[in-house]
Amino acid sequence: MAETLDAIDARILDLIQADAALSVAEIADRVGLSSSPCWRRIKRLEESGVIQKRVTILDREKLGLSFEVYCTVKLALPTKDNLDAFDRAISDMPEVVQCATVTGAADYELRVVTRDMPAFDAFLRDRLLSLGLVSNIESRIVIRSVKNTTAAPLGLVTPYLEV
Repeated sequence: MAETLDAIDARILDLIQADAALSVAEIADRVGLSSSPCWRRIKRLEESGVIQKRVTILDREKLGLSFEVYCTVKLALPTKDNLDAFDRAISDMPEVVQCATVTGAADYELRVVTRDMPAFDAFLRDRLLSLGLVSNIESRIVIRSVKNTTAAPLGLVTPYLEV
């Protein structure tokens, strides 16, 4: 069941999503609370698992990691054991920044980030295909990212929350 949020919780979450480095005092000031009640709300949201972790988003281009590909993966035999083995293997591949089990003709949708085409080719050959589990991969190279956010759409949680 979803955590019950009020408008202040939603505003706190919106602020933290935009800038996880904000101090409790800054957040409290922006939502109209004193620091102690604001801190208690943040702690409750962390303990309930609504706030999973706070991260820093890096500029991949500046790091030389601008090659992004979406891969649709079909397993040769999608048994429970093979799905579990694929899940475990993918979790150890740093190039895979997102992985989802999907419905339809494919079993997985991957978002892969590498330096360039040769690095992606090496990833496919040496990491993904070497598992011996994959029967088909369809890759789509990202030309330009139109929207890329990690923010949850808090306005959809409950209609009365204005963030």
